[in-house]
Parts: sequence; structure tokens; C-alpha cells
Amino acid sequence: MDYLDSLRLFIRVVERGSFTAAAADHGVPRSTATEAIRQLEMRLGVRLLDRTTRHVAATLDGDQYYQRCLAILADLDDAEAMLRDSEPHGLLRIEAPGLLTRTFILPLLPSFLDRHSRIEIQFGQSDRLVDLVREGVDCAIRVGEPVDSSLVLRRLGTIKEVTVASPDYLARYGIPRSVDDLEGHRMVGFLSSRTGDILPLEFEVAGELRKIRLPMRVSSDHSDTTADLARRGFGLVQAPRYRFVDDLAEGRLVEVLPDCPPSPTPLSALYLPSRQSAPRLRVFLDYLADMFRMADL
Repeated sequence: MDYLDSLRLFIRVVERGSFTAAAADHGVPRSTATEAIRQLEMRLGVRLLDRTTRHVAATLDGDQYYQRCLAILADLDDAEAMLRDSEPHGLLRIEAPGLLTRTFILPLLPSFLDRHSRIEIQFGQSDRLVDLVREGVDCAIRVGEPVDSSLVLRRLGTIKEVTVASPDYLARYGIPRSVDDLEGHRMVGFLSSRTGDILPLEFEVAGELRKIRLPMRVSSDHSDTTADLARRGFGLVQAPRYRFVDDLAEGRLVEVLPDCPPSPTPLSALYLPSRQSAPRLRVFLDYLADMFRMADL
């Protein structure tokens, strides 16, 4: 088995957690797979996999090597596709917020996959910042203003933000009619994964942006949790309007200070410069740009 085949086999062992399953996927005997990984570990001088009778898992070194192998082999596949001028193909690893993915991307995904039948997509779902190189991610879809200048940025649109609170909260603290009425109110704190600080509330007043930090009893670093805390009456929350469409329609939440909305938030795709020419990433980003252009953000 040549070196590149060994790398592909190693990736499959990590993903399947099994030598037997990975060997079957590659159409080789289990003994061949075991020997190929042993030779790879000897070549590198490190143990890549922890083996038990029931499961195989990457070691710390093995996980780092796995992530780099993903990126390297993806680049090789893209180089071959470019030279052959063939249809885009291969696995795309996309990191994006879960609700954004479910609300906007998934409904139109079947048409994209029908058009590009040789592309597979794996979604990672979190609010945290990811290391695209170390984690083998092709592209991260992010809400907010990115700060990593080493990544290529493609702007996909802007998202309308809204301030909301539960009816119970407003009955207890009152309905503010202006930003100056917020004295005595509380907010649910959202902890930024980028800065580690609680984000202030933002309001556009007479063309100027005012940032206000209210007292809080609870905070979270996850947007789903802060939304649920708002529903339970813990304070004011600001988030993309699409998150609360059903809550507002069904009365679980009420929009507060609609004449002083938060400033719209940019939506961007971030990827490594080395991925810029990847055909499968290029066609996926074109699909996202068209989709968000038509969506009511």
C-alpha cells in the first residue's frame, strides 16, 4: 500500500473507529490495514491510535495528524479536479451555527446536492471559534465581524437583530418606551467566545449606536441557552430576528424598543487561503451567497 493510500486508510480508521470497518470500506483485508497503520506509526515515530478490543480512537498526536491529513488530501483532490476539469467532488466540512443551518441552509440543500452529486457535506454546529487547520474544516459560516486576518472572508449578507423579552418579565419590570427607560431593567448576558466578555446591548438612536450594559443574574456562552433564558423571563436579550420568529408570532416573546433596533450583524464565510481554488468549496459558497440574497434575514 503506497503512502497516500495509507493516509486515506488512517483517516477512515479514525472516522469509523474500527480497523475492520475501515478495511472493508477500502476493500482490503483487515491484516493489510493493520500493517499499513503500523508502518505509518513507525515512519512517524509516534503512536497514532489507541486500540482496545472494541474500539479504536486517535491519540492526541493522532488527532492532530488526522486533521492535517484531511486538509492535505483535500488539497490534492482539488488539484487533480482542477487539472482534469472534472465535476466538483469530495467531502466538505462546514462549521456553522445550528439554527442558521437549519433555518436557511438545509431547506435548499437537496437542490444543491442534486446539482453536485459527487459532493458530500459534513456540518459542525457550534457558536465557538474553530481552528480551521487543526480541525480540518473547509469553511466556517460566522455571524459577526471576524477578527482573524489570516483567513479569506466572503461576505454573505447582513442579519437583522431584535431586542426581546417575555411577557412575564415585562409585566414585572415594565415596558420601556425609550432607551432611557431601561434603568432598572435586566439583561441575559451573552459571553463572547472571541473576547470572553459579556456583550452589551446595542441600540440605534437618532443615527447613533448606543451600547448599554444592564445588570444580570444569569449569562451563557451559547445562543440557544440565552434565548431560552429570555423565554423564562430572566431579562432582555438581543439576537437575530429569525431566531425569534415563532416566539414573537405565538406571544412567548415581545419585541422591545422596535424603533431603536440593534445594528444589523454581518454574515460571512471564512476559509484558508489554500482553500480558495477548491472547486467544491467555490460552488458551495456561490450557493450560499445566492440563497442568503433571497432569504429574509
